[in-house]
Amino acid sequence: MTLGRTLGVSLRGLTGHVVEVEAHLAASLPAFTLVGLPDAALAEARDRVRAAVTSSGLAWPNRRITVNLSPATLPKSGSAFDLAIAVATLAGAGLVRPEAVSGLVHLGELGLDGRLRPVRGVLPAVAAAVQAGHADVVVPVANEAEALLVPGARVVGARSLAEVAHRYGADLDVPDVVAVGAEHLEPGSSGPAADLADVLGQDEARVALEVAAAGGHHLLMVGPPGAGKTMLAARLPGLLPDLTEAEAVEVTAVHSVAGTFDPRGGLVRRPPYEDPHHTATPASIVGGGSGVPRPGAASRAHRGVLFMDEAPEFSTAVLQTLRQPLEHGELVLHRAAGVARYPARFQLVMAANPCPCGRAVGKGLDCTCRSEQRRRYFSKLSGPLLDRVDLQVDVQPVSRAALARASAAESTATVAARVAQARAAQSERLSGTPWRTNADVPGGWLRARLGPDRRLVVDLDHAFDRGLLSLRGVDRVLRVAWTLADLAGRTAPTRTDVGQALLLRTRGQATT
Repeated sequence: MTLGRTLGVSLRGLTGHVVEVEAHLAASLPAFTLVGLPDAALAEARDRVRAAVTSSGLAWPNRRITVNLSPATLPKSGSAFDLAIAVATLAGAGLVRPEAVSGLVHLGELGLDGRLRPVRGVLPAVAAAVQAGHADVVVPVANEAEALLVPGARVVGARSLAEVAHRYGADLDVPDVVAVGAEHLEPGSSGPAADLADVLGQDEARVALEVAAAGGHHLLMVGPPGAGKTMLAARLPGLLPDLTEAEAVEVTAVHSVAGTFDPRGGLVRRPPYEDPHHTATPASIVGGGSGVPRPGAASRAHRGVLFMDEAPEFSTAVLQTLRQPLEHGELVLHRAAGVARYPARFQLVMAANPCPCGRAVGKGLDCTCRSEQRRRYFSKLSGPLLDRVDLQVDVQPVSRAALARASAAESTATVAARVAQARAAQSERLSGTPWRTNADVPGGWLRARLGPDRRLVVDLDHAFDRGLLSLRGVDRVLRVAWTLADLAGRTAPTRTDVGQALLLRTRGQATT
């Protein structure tokens, strides 16, 4: 037998494609050729595979070896094909039983000593294999727990290539090696467990945070340094409900591809929290890298919170890249190697100072910034971006009176219970629709449920006529009004709810 076949999986974003790995051995001068549109990391597999085979105690076949990754028109990337290439080569050389490996999926990177190293994206890769009818999968031991999260998958974890080859009939002694762990993968960011009771004062900002959690709304907080904006944002994930089963699988797949998933805790059940530094590049936020781009902070925050502290300090390019995911809940990244799609339906929370010095509070008597400096500073937050932010509130410095009332501050558990009740009301109202929260609902659907009485939205009409709101802004105010009604236990918003939603949208400018 001079031809060996097995299977691998190529990931494009979160979409997996089963790839047939063929190894042909010809009686000619020794050589190793890899075809099928491999990237640079995959093209280097020939050296890793050769070293791993010889280190495992197997004879490297001195023939002309041609490995084809089919379909040949699909670009392949990464080191996860190492194990499949090695197994196909050994099957073509007759060192393992070809019929034993032909229908199995092999995922894993090979070390030069023959040990199997964990790879990213095992969860979506195994899910794609099972969906294609290939339930038998061999992965590194460090990825076994992650692969077992896929229903219907029959997973075998292996420590080394020698162990895999012996399983398929190779005549060799399997050394007792220490499995390679996942320590080299990037650590994920766990959601903060801080309590909302730690925030002193800030009653208005706490209300805005509760509304944001209840309706899934985006939030902008503007205030001086030390007012508590960062503390409030860090406590938003604790107010959000647990992810559903489908959401947990989706979020876990993103973090698996990003290399930030720890399978020892099972699926990601809590909303993620990402807080990139203001020096972050556009590629680190939306995704990037050579070949097929990896998920960025926006995708890692999918179904959770993306917090941008000191938002005007981010580059304009970074801020503008957020407009697509805010509108569509998805990032489409076009690169020379192809197109990758990553989900990015997150809650955006931005915090900003009122000016570069941060002291423009009230009449701004202590502010040392010139007027053009203030305009230049805040103009980083463009109109199209702010138009997509439902809640825009001022966070004032904490007063001594607020400190005196701090002992009565509500905890995260208390507020989260009200958020859960509001989410339940939304689920009941939106059952049978593709939407989950008020922030997802289009304006036309909301307006149709308000009824013909225009007195309910007279304040909105005035704000629209004065140019304080765009048509998109009108719809977003209505979404917030429905959330306020849900928190109050009402079946529909009142004029008071619409007025309060308008104030939360315009930072009080609607009354001036």
